[in-house]
Parts: sequence; C-alpha cells; structure tokens
Amino acid sequence: MLTSAVTFATDPIAPDAADADLDQARAAASGDTRAFEALYRKHAGRVHGVIVRLVGAHGARAEDLTQETFVRVWRALPEFRFESALSTWLHKMAVNTALMELRSRRSGPRWEDEADNDDIAMVDPRAHGPALGMDLERAVATLPPRARAVLVLHDVEGWKHEEISVSLGMAIGSSKAQLHRARQLLRTRLEAHQ
Repeated sequence: MLTSAVTFATDPIAPDAADADLDQARAAASGDTRAFEALYRKHAGRVHGVIVRLVGAHGARAEDLTQETFVRVWRALPEFRFESALSTWLHKMAVNTALMELRSRRSGPRWEDEADNDDIAMVDPRAHGPALGMDLERAVATLPPRARAVLVLHDVEGWKHEEISVSLGMAIGSSKAQLHRARQLLRTRLEAHQ
C-alpha cells in the first residue's frame, strides 16, 4: 500500500513556536500587519506545498492560490477561536482553497474528459529533464487532477471517501475508483523510473 510511502506531512512545530504563532495570530487579528507578515513568512512554504500537491499548480498559479489563502486567513483571523494550533487551521484553509480551485476546474473539458482519457491531464515525467529524476512528489504531480486530489486527500490528509466525495462533488464509488487509479498510475510511474 502506498500510504506508508507517502511522506508529505508538515513538520511538527515546537510548543514554543506554536505559542508564538498564537500570539502573532492574536496580534494580527487585532490588525497588526507586522505580526501577520511574520506568520506569512513562517507558513507560506507549507501552504504553497499543500496547494501544489492538491491542485498540481506550479509557478504563478500556485503563488496566486497561496496569496488567496492568506487573504482568506487575514479576513478570517478575527473569528479564529484559538482552540487548535494555528498551523492546523492554516493547513485547513490551504486545503479549502485548493478544493475550491479544483471545483472551479471541474466544469472545464479537462476535468470531464479525464475519466475517459488518461492522456489529457497527464504530464510526461521525462519533460522534467533526466537530471531531475523521478521522486515521489514529482510522480504524484504527474497524476490526472481528480486522481491526484483523491490520493492526496485520502492517503496524505487522512480524509474518508465520504468527505472526499462531498468536497469534490463525486460519488463515493468514484472516489474509491480514483484512489485505486491514482495508486496504480503512481506505482507504474515509480517502477518505470527505478
């Protein structure tokens, strides 16, 4: 099973750092832009990583979605209850931004057609250049969008198929089929590059 091989989890944050995060979040919620900027600098990389893994966006689009996440964070900070770690809440905000992006793509021809044609949404791993090699993260990035989203949400984020089906607007059976498909494609790609 691929679950044990997927190691995308964010780095644990030390208790002192988590307390500092909460202090900065309180200040930012009161309008302190410097505190918010410090939070952004500390967490932007993790937020960006979540978006890249879920959406498959790179470059300017991934940056735009990262910025969009932090705009939402800024607006929502006054309602943050400080009952969980800020990093957990930021992660959830990033996942929600990525899911909204995926939903907006769902009506496009690429999303609809991919169920019937694997080649439409695939990226040729060789296009990354031979010097880069094929690691797990790159292999996941080459998966078709729905398959990648289901794999990341299920195997990395720990979501259940029921949650995935609601978030992505698909039947539970489709979520299970996409997960199976993603694992098969991932296995094939990794074996081809060993």
